[in-house]
Amino acid sequence: MLLAALIGVMGGALPAQAADAEGRVIVRFKESAQSVRAQALGHASTVGEARQVAQLRADAMGLRQGLALRARLSLDERTHALSVSGLGSDELARRLARDPEVEWVDVDHRRRRALLPNDPLYATALPSGPEAGQWYLKPPGATVVSSINAPAAWDLTTGSSSVVVAVLDTGIRKDHPDLTGKIVGGYDFVAYQNGSIAQANDGDGADPDASDPGDWVDQADLNAGGLGSGCTSSDIANSSWHGTRVAGLIGAASNNGLGMAGVAWGARILPVRVLGKCGGWDSEIQAGMRWAAGLAVPGVPTNPNPARILNLSLGGGGSCGASYQSTVSAVVAQGALIVAAAGNGQETPGNQGGVAVTAPANCAAFSSGVIAVAALRHAGTKVGFSNLGPEVTLSAPGGNCVNVDANGNATGPCLYPMLATSNSGSKAPVAADNAYNYGGVGTSFATPLVSGTAALMLSADPTLTPARLTQLLRGSARAFVTSGAGGSVPQCRAPSSTAQLECYCTTSTCGAGMLDAAAAVQAAAAVSTPTATITASASTVQTGASITLSGSGSVAAGGRSIASYQWSITNGSGSATLSASNGASVTLSGGSAGTVTVRLTVTDSLGVSASQDLVLTISATPVSNVSSGGSSGGGGGLAHPGWLLALALAALALGRPGRPSAGAASAHGA
Repeated sequence: MLLAALIGVMGGALPAQAADAEGRVIVRFKESAQSVRAQALGHASTVGEARQVAQLRADAMGLRQGLALRARLSLDERTHALSVSGLGSDELARRLARDPEVEWVDVDHRRRRALLPNDPLYATALPSGPEAGQWYLKPPGATVVSSINAPAAWDLTTGSSSVVVAVLDTGIRKDHPDLTGKIVGGYDFVAYQNGSIAQANDGDGADPDASDPGDWVDQADLNAGGLGSGCTSSDIANSSWHGTRVAGLIGAASNNGLGMAGVAWGARILPVRVLGKCGGWDSEIQAGMRWAAGLAVPGVPTNPNPARILNLSLGGGGSCGASYQSTVSAVVAQGALIVAAAGNGQETPGNQGGVAVTAPANCAAFSSGVIAVAALRHAGTKVGFSNLGPEVTLSAPGGNCVNVDANGNATGPCLYPMLATSNSGSKAPVAADNAYNYGGVGTSFATPLVSGTAALMLSADPTLTPARLTQLLRGSARAFVTSGAGGSVPQCRAPSSTAQLECYCTTSTCGAGMLDAAAAVQAAAAVSTPTATITASASTVQTGASITLSGSGSVAAGGRSIASYQWSITNGSGSATLSASNGASVTLSGGSAGTVTVRLTVTDSLGVSASQDLVLTISATPVSNVSSGGSSGGGGGLAHPGWLLALALAALALGRPGRPSAGAASAHGA
């Protein structure tokens, strides 16, 4: 499937002639192709070897097509990004698709961080309302109804360090105090294999340093021409520190008396840098996706910390083409969930959002392992900038920095921005900067709330698959609101070329509902219940005797532990007593004869419980076990079996021939 065109700047179209100055495509060669058989490429190949093989294949195909093709990078042993000067990407894709050695071709789009469009209706300002701070994490209330109720989720788990979330973005400022100790490994794919060093902005190509050097663009960058024709004056801006902001929303250190709280503050963050100045290319993003999930990428060391969740707060127009489908399939098969922003509009001039979901989020229509996230206002309505459509999986708070009326006109200052970790440098970063940004809004910031929740769910049950995570997130979502936003707010409709501002969500436009972190984690925990097991030292206990019951064989699921034991006697025809109601082991003492049912309920460390019943027999004390004298019986009586036996023996003795007894009359008369 061919993608449409190079992606323009959010909120502004690229000139057609500039976008087509250099054609870039992703090509997958057939396994039977002569060039594949002639030049093998293995996972262990070095960067130089991978580049050489890719260029040899590009040269061979270029000779057949009459093109001077340049190999950019290799995604796997048969898939390469190629470019050519003087020919548009669409035309290049069409020509190469006809080559007999090609399995499929996609345009290699430039993708952008899914930030707020450069539009005054969504201008940022310092918070001035009563809900300033992290309103989006709190329990929902009368005013803020879209918040995700993270505190109730934290009652169950704050995240496990064994769960790794990959942030595929501009890189991360690892020296931010609220991210210190949260980062594990990482890799920089910007300018990977013949890429633009100017776009990378860190002086080199791909390497293990995923730090964000800043992604500012100024007129000097454009004048130098190193960023390519796809970078225009619309890109001029200060550094966004976008990856750092996303990382903080997912897992900023919490309960440390500093700054802000992340959703999954016990999880770890894997930075994968795929965006530089003016964004990043699909090929670099897809290589980063594969590597993040633990898949081999030619010329790159294997990731020793594979991520279970990939956060993609980026996107652009076009469909989920063959290259993304191939990458998604491989990543999901590896057991990693992909969470992607639905997008904030597209490249139409003046567009304010509310159009069709962009790539790669629209891959959710192709795979249940992809979650597309739309953004909500505090009131639960779709925020104006957020895209929408049937591909959306669910929605989460994305911030609404200014109040607007039904016509999109600003009516007040910024009240509901998203607080995130950041850096105060306008261009290059300030070292160890403890900066926080209140101005963030966008589907970029709704997405990490879902990624963080998924990390909590995997902490509750690490066996959950991407498809099961998606199912539980959808099933636990709260229903969309249908009123209460004030004014004349319409119902959201199917996406078209016409922008939709604030509207009441439906399940066909904004997904299954509003993210509920607490309900999602509870649902994940309940999937794996503990197993209660009772072992008894005997299956029968005599009246007055006792046996030992043990629950130590009970086990918790999902890496959890048994937190408590609760014992009880539920019913039966007999009676018994327990030495205690808790503890791994107890003693049961027999009372009256019959049967009793003993129940053990175990509760794991996340509060999930399970029970087992055991039926025991209480037997009367056998005659052979009781002394004939009955002196231990405490007073005896003729009904006592020991006295009956003594009387019987005496009677036999009195009745023997030749042995009369003087006491016989007294005995009979008694």
